[in-house]
Amino acid sequence: MQTPRWKDRLAVATQYLLPQHGLTRLMHGFARVRARPVKDLQILWFLRRYGIDLSEAAEPNPRAYPDLNAFFTRALRPEARPASGEDSDILAPADGLVSAAGMVLEGTLVQAKGHRYTAGELLGDPGLAPRYRDGSYLTVYLSPRDYHRVHMPVTGQLIEMRHVPGRLFSVNERTSQVVPGLFTRNERVVARFDTSVGEMALVLVGALIVGGIETVWSGPVSSGPGRAPVRTYPSAGPGAIRVERAREMGRFNLGSTVIVLFPRGRVQWEPGIGPGSAVRVGERVGRPLQAPMANAQSDIKAPG
Repeated sequence: MQTPRWKDRLAVATQYLLPQHGLTRLMHGFARVRARPVKDLQILWFLRRYGIDLSEAAEPNPRAYPDLNAFFTRALRPEARPASGEDSDILAPADGLVSAAGMVLEGTLVQAKGHRYTAGELLGDPGLAPRYRDGSYLTVYLSPRDYHRVHMPVTGQLIEMRHVPGRLFSVNERTSQVVPGLFTRNERVVARFDTSVGEMALVLVGALIVGGIETVWSGPVSSGPGRAPVRTYPSAGPGAIRVERAREMGRFNLGSTVIVLFPRGRVQWEPGIGPGSAVRVGERVGRPLQAPMANAQSDIKAPG
C-alpha cells in the first residue's frame, strides 16, 4: 500500500464528521424496502454499479429477492465454493482481497503501511492478547461486489462471542491507510473457537453503511437491553455449538473485513498469500503446523 495522498486524507476526514451510526441505520431501513418497483431498481442499480456475477448464486434472478439486503446476503449454489485440501487445512473465511497477513509480532498486527494495532485492542480484551502473541493472522477485505457470508476456516467449537461497540468508518484501502487503529475503533464481533490447531479468533469488523453483523447461532448481534457484550458457550451438552469447516458462521449486510488469528506455531500461510491476494471461501490459505487436538461436540447448521 502506498502512502496516502492529501486528497485521500481529505476524503477520509469527512467520515469523522458524518453521523456514522445514523447513516447506517438509514441504510438498514433503505435496504429492507419491499415495494417491488423500489427494491427492483435498488437491486438492478447495485448489480450494474459493481458488476456482480449472479451465475454462482442460488437464486440467479435479481428480481426474485424480496429486498436489497436479501440480495446483499445472497446464498451461493452448494457446489460454488468446494472446500480444498485436507480436512485440517485452513480455508479462506470470505471472498475478498487479503489486505494483510503474517505474524502477530510482539502482539501487534499490520493494518496498512505505517499503521499497526494490538491484538488486545482488536479482541476487546487485553487479557486475551497473550494467547495470540507471535501467532498468525490473516485480514480479508470484502468489497461491495463480493459474496457477503463468512465461513469457517477450520472446524471449531465456540468458546465465546464478544460484541465490541465502536465507530463505523469505511474499511476500504483508502481509509485503512489514513485512520490509525481502524479495526480497533470500528464496531466488531469477536468469536473464539477451539479447533484442531488450537484456539482461533474470527473477528467480523463492521463499517460505514454495513447495517449489521449476524452469526448463525445468534442472529443479528447488537448492543442494547438483553444483549450481553460477552457470551460464553459450554464445550458439551445443551447450548454447545460446533461449526464445521467451510460452513457459514456469519454474514455482513454489506462488505466489510474479517480477521483470523491463531496462536504461535499452529498455522503457516500458503506461499503467495499476502497483501493484494484474491481469495475465495473454500480456498486453502494455510496449513497446520501441529498435530490435531481433540474436537468438541454439538453441531449447528448454517441457514440457507
